[in-house]
Amino acid sequence: MPELPVVVVYIEALERVIGGQLLEGVRVPSPFVVRSVDPPISELHGCTVTGVHRQGKRIVIGFDADLFAVIHLMIAGRLRWKKRGARPPRRNGLACFDFAAGTLLFTEAGTRKRASLHIVRGSAELAEHQPGGLEILESDVAAFARVLRAENHTVKRSLTDPHIISGVGNAYSDEILHRARLSPAVLTQRLDDMQIEALFDASVAVLREWTDRLRDQAGENFPDKVTAFHAEMSVHGKFREPCPVCDSPVQRIVYAANESNYCARCQTGGKLLSDRALARLLKKDWPKTIDELEQRLAGSGKPAAGD
Repeated sequence: MPELPVVVVYIEALERVIGGQLLEGVRVPSPFVVRSVDPPISELHGCTVTGVHRQGKRIVIGFDADLFAVIHLMIAGRLRWKKRGARPPRRNGLACFDFAAGTLLFTEAGTRKRASLHIVRGSAELAEHQPGGLEILESDVAAFARVLRAENHTVKRSLTDPHIISGVGNAYSDEILHRARLSPAVLTQRLDDMQIEALFDASVAVLREWTDRLRDQAGENFPDKVTAFHAEMSVHGKFREPCPVCDSPVQRIVYAANESNYCARCQTGGKLLSDRALARLLKKDWPKTIDELEQRLAGSGKPAAGD
């Protein structure tokens, strides 16, 4: 799912290409993507873009007549800037916004169809799409501590809950927790002040660094290679690859459609967190530490880090 760094870079690109532009029309090859009825999407025709901003992980395009298009990319939604009148991809095209300067394509890979487009009128209706999570980059450590400790969840869950923290998802929460040297499974009400401060500092640093990195990669071009996995990441998507800090193999916890990637030596004092997939593989031989796991994988011929 595109998170704060990607959404910010998208917004900056959108401001460059459609800011102040008149929307000539909207084509919707996949009507399911429009999740609102009133006002109809046809009311956007002939309106001018007045601004683009972020609400959590949502992209909001403002138009005159007090109208807003709220785009939620979810996991596989993407935006692409093409020549005027470009045809949408046959399999994954959701909507096409036609401007004189070009066409903004809204696409979604896969078959789950979770991406959405809402058309709303006025600030009150727009506010209903605001999850309400804390904006870390506009906050301080005291406010961060209050929202984390208000409920007792795992820190991974709290970081990725849009009602608690805004703009952070699966990928950057992994990177933040690794930078802060915290277990994804630690409960938020058990975090002491030093751990909270470390987590806040790591959150700010990771989000700013990756926003700058993605901004530099896109340059003046519209970002068209959006992914949650990057070779420069420390642990996200790096299962069994060496941790860049201690060289131990990165571990993961798989749950539902998500996973949490972490370094046992750097984040959990060497302790392995319970993972159903690995437990099924090793059964009664489930190890408790990274040292035991490395020994057993070596003895069984299973691949270790870097193999």
